[in-house]
Amino acid sequence: MKIVSWNVNGIRARQGEVQAFIEREQPDVLCLQELKAAIDQLPIWLVDLEGYWCYWHGGKGYSGVGLHVRKATCVERPDFQHPDFDYEHRIVVAHMPQATVASVYVPNGGKDFPAKMRFLEAVDAYTATFERSAAPLILCGDLNVARTDMDVHPKERKAGATGQLPEERALIERIAGRGLVDVHRALHPDDADLFTWWAPWRNLRQRNIGWRIDYILATRTIAVRASSCAAQRETGTSDHAPVVAVFDL
Repeated sequence: MKIVSWNVNGIRARQGEVQAFIEREQPDVLCLQELKAAIDQLPIWLVDLEGYWCYWHGGKGYSGVGLHVRKATCVERPDFQHPDFDYEHRIVVAHMPQATVASVYVPNGGKDFPAKMRFLEAVDAYTATFERSAAPLILCGDLNVARTDMDVHPKERKAGATGQLPEERALIERIAGRGLVDVHRALHPDDADLFTWWAPWRNLRQRNIGWRIDYILATRTIAVRASSCAAQRETGTSDHAPVVAVFDL
């Protein structure tokens, strides 16, 4: 099973890139973030992607998430839901036979840091319900926090920078501690060049001077079956790379 998480930073600007990516990669599950569009702003072919059960959850010009499941992988339409802490179109989940998959877009926190922390607290409480029930969960998305200094290029490390603060990192660790595994880091524990976001100036992306803030977190029973996980830095014009994980399920 191939699962993709990608902050597209505007689906309308990136719709051709998304189409080409899907045709090339053929993901079983596609989680998108930062759509910046309501469903009535999208072309019909994109709203109802051929071969996929599609769920779009967005508003005009801001935030938004999508979650799309290949029909060959899940014969019947999954149950798509929003946890009760959803706001600004930031989370959608699909209950599949293999696992519950979530597409999540955590607030940046630059303008309203308390709102970011409240959202992360709610994500933690949500993941705790899966830990208690032992139900499998795959949490995908832009969490807007670099877990450790290793997840930030040395030139981008800044004391007091939102996204690198101890209290944010503590919450990410608490979420991961709910029986989840950071698949990307688990497969590449010593690679200091793993980044998923690059500021759009000074050729930082080409120079790979970035942050790792996009994740695929999976319940251990699923994570141990991961055969690969990579950020495709060369793909698309978003400031984020798609993160692609393959599981032997």
